[in-house]
Amino acid sequence: MTLLNGNISTIEDYKEVNSVLERYAEGLRTGNVEELQKIFHPDAIMYGHWEEYLIEGNITNLYDSVAKHGPAPELKTQIDVLHKTATTATGRVEYEKNAAGKDGIDYHSLLKINGEWVIISKVFHVYEK
Repeated sequence: MTLLNGNISTIEDYKEVNSVLERYAEGLRTGNVEELQKIFHPDAIMYGHWEEYLIEGNITNLYDSVAKHGPAPELKTQIDVLHKTATTATGRVEYEKNAAGKDGIDYHSLLKINGEWVIISKVFHVYEK
C-alpha cells in the first residue's frame, strides 16, 4: 500500500530550518559576515527596497552592508517558518533596530543540499520611520 498523504515534515525538520534563520539573525546582531556566509548558498541572491533604492543581485550585497554598518546589538526579531517540504522551505524574519537603526522584513527561501539547509534567496523590505 502506498501512503498518498503522509506527513513528511517533522517538528525536528522545522527546528532545523528555524535554526538557520536564528543563525541569520545572530549574524546580523553580532555583525559577523563569516557566520552569515556559512548559512547562505554561495550563489544566493538578494532583492528588496532600502529607502528609495532597489537592492538587487548577489548576496554579497548583504555581506557588504553588514561590514559597513557593523553589529546590531539591539536587534529584535520574530522568526517564522512559513512552509516546508522535504527539501524546500520558506521563512520570514521580521526585525526592529538593525545596525542602521531600521525596521523591516525578510523572506528567505531555503533548500536542503547534502543534508544541510542553506538560504538561496532573500527578498526584503525596509520600513520608513
